[in-house]
Amino acid sequence: MNSTPVRVASIGIGWWSNVLADAAQRSGAVEIAACYTRSEDKRESFAGKYGCRAASSYEDILADDSIEAIINTTPNHVHLETTRAAAEAGKHVFLDKPIATNVADGRAITEICRDAGVVLSVGYQRRRESHFRWIRDRIAAGEFGDMVQAEANISRDREGKFEADSWRFQEEGMPGGVMLQIGIHYTDVLEMLMGPVKRVAGMSTQLALPGENPDVANVMLQHENEAISILSACYASASEYYMMNIYGREATAFYDLFGGLRHLKRHTNAAYPVPCAKNDTIAEELDEFANCVRNGEEPEVGGEKATESLAVILAGVKSAREGRIVEVAELLD
Repeated sequence: MNSTPVRVASIGIGWWSNVLADAAQRSGAVEIAACYTRSEDKRESFAGKYGCRAASSYEDILADDSIEAIINTTPNHVHLETTRAAAEAGKHVFLDKPIATNVADGRAITEICRDAGVVLSVGYQRRRESHFRWIRDRIAAGEFGDMVQAEANISRDREGKFEADSWRFQEEGMPGGVMLQIGIHYTDVLEMLMGPVKRVAGMSTQLALPGENPDVANVMLQHENEAISILSACYASASEYYMMNIYGREATAFYDLFGGLRHLKRHTNAAYPVPCAKNDTIAEELDEFANCVRNGEEPEVGGEKATESLAVILAGVKSAREGRIVEVAELLD
């Protein structure tokens, strides 16, 4: 197996590019060799911080044969354009979620990368958290029995954290607002644990942040096995908080940010704590990406899975706007 670090270029320099570059340094499986964004100050600052080349244009990066892959954190609505250019230049792509802002673009990105023979890996690091992996493995082993219900919350305080004209506050770049930006992480985890979602009921509102997008949203998900999950996502809360409760016929798992993971078996009266060491989820997904590039493996979340994940969120957005339950198949047909 080839373990030589994959030489990558970061494009769309913002705060998340720095998070990924920090993780790349911890990983060692990828090497940040170049960067590009339209702001000269931003790219020079990034280049100085990570010891890479500040390219004068995206075309410059695409023409550089020493660059094997792109870490793409450009705004969601230009993912198709930027990924197409990378794939046509023979560059593998690590693309931050969501894959796009609509299903048609998600499918196009998937097809373009497949036809070009390049790896497309989409960043969904939350599914890698050790407590969720613990639950997943025990569900797979049959210890939870039939899955029946789940409750989840993903909340952050984002007031004053983004510039008011940021694409994250605009309909074009972030349709559905908070549900697409962070709720998608937990709909992904819920699908991993409870199974694929077939219909969604949603409600959203805008209470604290500027721009065009909802900052509080709730969705009810019915999975293909008929189990029901409820998810709340919020950018208007006073603090950061995450929780998820997973209910099976034979066992229940309770996770929250401050209390960790607990496990309760059927016919018992107390939940016991489950030690789960904090793992480096972002470095792990970059490790996986490098392995896919070097050794021909398939990423855990590729284009097809990411497009299906996007469709669940878009069904929730459509439901909130139209006041009705929406079948996920409506978005995928």
